Amino acid sequence: MPSRDAIVATAQESIARGSKSFAAASKLFDRQTRERAWLLYAWCRACDDIADGQDHGHGMSVVEDAPARLAQVSAMTEAALKGEIVGDPAFDALRIVAAETRMPPEFARDLIAGFALDARDWRPRSEADLYKYCYHVAGVVGCMMAVAMGVSPDDAATLDRACDLGMAFQLSNIARDIEEDDRVGRCYVPEEWLVEMDIPPGQHMKPPFRSRLSVLARRLAERSAEFEASARIGTPALPFRSAWAVLSAADIYGAIGRTVAERGDHAWDHRVTTSKLDKLKFIARSAVAAAERRRRYPPEPRTIAWVRPGR
Repeated sequence: MPSRDAIVATAQESIARGSKSFAAASKLFDRQTRERAWLLYAWCRACDDIADGQDHGHGMSVVEDAPARLAQVSAMTEAALKGEIVGDPAFDALRIVAAETRMPPEFARDLIAGFALDARDWRPRSEADLYKYCYHVAGVVGCMMAVAMGVSPDDAATLDRACDLGMAFQLSNIARDIEEDDRVGRCYVPEEWLVEMDIPPGQHMKPPFRSRLSVLARRLAERSAEFEASARIGTPALPFRSAWAVLSAADIYGAIGRTVAERGDHAWDHRVTTSKLDKLKFIARSAVAAAERRRRYPPEPRTIAWVRPGR
């Protein structure tokens, strides 16, 4: 059986290959939290890769055996949650982090439910549907990451804010990846929004509708910013280094949504990324914000008109 150190090392390689943004932010955690963040990421990344036929988030393709892939992910995840040795480093990573943190098993199952939506070619009809999807594929990951940071599974208020950050990340992702998703027959822009802009089904990436689509991309970025602002209110509940990492990730990923909005009709000419220099600037700026988090982000009622499932 691979040692914990070996599984952590594999998880570190996974996050380095799969997300430069998250890899950069994770280095700000203390060692124990950093390792748990890597372990959790490795499992999330593996589930996503298996479900979408990709390699560390790259090369998404149309899969013909989606139900079988989903069944495989679910079975391996359930084994890990039971504390069984799975024999796959990514799923053994979940076994380790779940055991060390009292991770609620329903969180892992909620994430898999998001992959099930994609497996049956589900698409959001309304804004509420959009949030449902974002919760299952990212919001719940925010909850899991908070538990990995030491937040009690019973601290619903802090978990709500952590969930909001995951929601913000996914909304920015959706805005950035509209063209990439379209290439594999997916669309996460709500049907009601497309109807509102008089964009025919399946035609949203066609040149005549580009200016209308950019309006909806800005809307997604605006919604992302609202969730991000809500998430920041939860950082006083975290230790300094965890708050620093969270605020850095919020700045780095928030820049993606803002850039998509700023590019307008040209948002999908080239994939939006955050440069190394910008990452360093965001990390430096977030150190100050983390140090001043109790003054900058005093407790206030959560104003987003959306409730996390299970609340």
